[in-house]
Amino acid sequence: MAKFTPQQAADVLAIKQVIYEWGDELDIHNGLEMRNANVLAEDVAYNVGGEWREGLKAVEAFYKGRAEALRAGAGLMTMRHIISSLRVSFDDADNAKVGYLLLFFAAQGEAPFNTCDPLAVADVKMECRRDSDGEWRITRFDSGQIFRRG
Repeated sequence: MAKFTPQQAADVLAIKQVIYEWGDELDIHNGLEMRNANVLAEDVAYNVGGEWREGLKAVEAFYKGRAEALRAGAGLMTMRHIISSLRVSFDDADNAKVGYLLLFFAAQGEAPFNTCDPLAVADVKMECRRDSDGEWRITRFDSGQIFRRG
């Protein structure tokens, strides 16, 4: 059973919110407004597209490049990230580890769709830090897909 101090309980809510906002950024803007979403730390380590990206600029470059490639082909995807079984543990007052299951849907084009099967199920590991401005941000994102649509 998780036992948190009142401050830790408030921090868990703030950490959950930043993760939900990360998912919304991907779902609404395809990751193209990540800096404006203010959910990633400048020094984030981010595993996406099969490789590690170091820093917010590298993450932005990945999402921009992916969007350009998709626009040149079949078009941008509509994505939905469903986050469940989220767990938070604290290393100290300003650093936390987060684990959750991610159910990910994606299809080319714009919703609504007649059908859209899940694309992947992943075990996600994140780390978050309270930065000097008092805001929690994601400092590490990694996921291992346990299922991927063929």
